[in-house]
Amino acid sequence: MSAYKEIVTKAIIGKGKKTSSNSYTIETEEKPNTVLGCWVINHRFNGTNNDGNVTVNGAFDVNVWYSYDNDTKTAVSTKRLSYSDMMKLHLKENTNNNQEIVVRSLKQPTVTDVNIKDGLVNLDIEKELGVEVVGETKVKIAIEEDEEPWEDIDDDEEITEQIDNEVNENYLE
Repeated sequence: MSAYKEIVTKAIIGKGKKTSSNSYTIETEEKPNTVLGCWVINHRFNGTNNDGNVTVNGAFDVNVWYSYDNDTKTAVSTKRLSYSDMMKLHLKENTNNNQEIVVRSLKQPTVTDVNIKDGLVNLDIEKELGVEVVGETKVKIAIEEDEEPWEDIDDDEEITEQIDNEVNENYLE
């Protein structure tokens, strides 16, 4: 006959990912002629949960390397950009106790398109974020009430060792 016990543990009760693409505009100090390079660094983010609606707030730095003055000089413009993404997760269990939000960047923010229009640099940046909601849950397991039999230990067994009593007197030679 088996009985059941419940174990309270932490487990993932909601999980999802979202790819998003956003457009940004950067104003440079000089009027740019050509964009020579563009990259995203220092990506930081965190998530908050409200009954399965996870809001991820984050920011990153965008560096734009461009030429100006009829392509005779170059400069780099840096701007900190912020974002807020909402993710609707379907929670497997509705527990409000001690929920933890784990956010991962599955694909780092990357510039997918850049162009110059009216002296401004227009960027499209794509990223993919994964979110896990960790909460307490119960696991029910079957247990056996019958105890396994004990193994008998016999201390009466003789231990026999043979020692070689012959000593070689010339062992240093």
